[in-house]
Amino acid sequence: MAEAFAFGGRRVRVIDLSQRLSNATSPFEPLPHTIEYLDHRDSIATSESMLGLGADHWREGLVWAVERVTLSTHSGTHVDAPYHYHPTSGGQPARRIDEVPFRWLMGDGVVLDMRHCDRVEGIREHHVRAELDRIAYELKPYDIVLVRTDASRHFGEPGYEMRHPGLRRDATAWLVEQGVRLIGIDAWGIDRAFDLMAAEARAGDDEQLWESHKFGAEHEYCQIEKLSNLDALPFPHGFQVLALPIHLERASAAWARVVALVADDAP
Repeated sequence: MAEAFAFGGRRVRVIDLSQRLSNATSPFEPLPHTIEYLDHRDSIATSESMLGLGADHWREGLVWAVERVTLSTHSGTHVDAPYHYHPTSGGQPARRIDEVPFRWLMGDGVVLDMRHCDRVEGIREHHVRAELDRIAYELKPYDIVLVRTDASRHFGEPGYEMRHPGLRRDATAWLVEQGVRLIGIDAWGIDRAFDLMAAEARAGDDEQLWESHKFGAEHEYCQIEKLSNLDALPFPHGFQVLALPIHLERASAAWARVVALVADDAP
């Protein structure tokens, strides 16, 4: 989904980088969700009990439509706060989603194409550095780094959460050391798939278990998980990203409508 219009004194294309939740996308999810749709007739009883107004008071006897949604804060496209990874970060209480600065959530974007990376090895620092060299881009503080794996093409399919090459600790640490505070990925999670990590942990290697997430216990940063449409971005940098999570008190994450703003006169 993309739209073009005037915004902030310039013409921009807005590219939607968020997944759309529906009941059809629930069965494959390890954290399933449900959406109950109540139409304009279903709400007549609510109007009667709440306002004492029956259908005859309403235009064409129709009241309002509303939905009831049950879901995890990690369902669909969402932003993880540092508190999700560990209760502390750098020896201080880790920030929850309602404490994350706006400065971390709005900035210049850069897409790293990691489709070639192996699912087992994962994405290493040298992969990140090589891709930045390839696209001739130097990171600066508060850049928003988006990792493209194309796992998003399988959103809604069984096994989606196991398809991607995740970031290893050295890659995440290097990005954060450059001043990056928000890293996104078009996959179920930013680490390698849990089947790999669990097997290696059972074999005795606990250091690699959730290593990118757990790096947040040392240095604060946020993640966007379950992005989509990274292939719709016309170039790897030169656009802005807005990733604003819902304002939930004390939460470890919140759903976000993540979009990219691309200058309409860009090639």
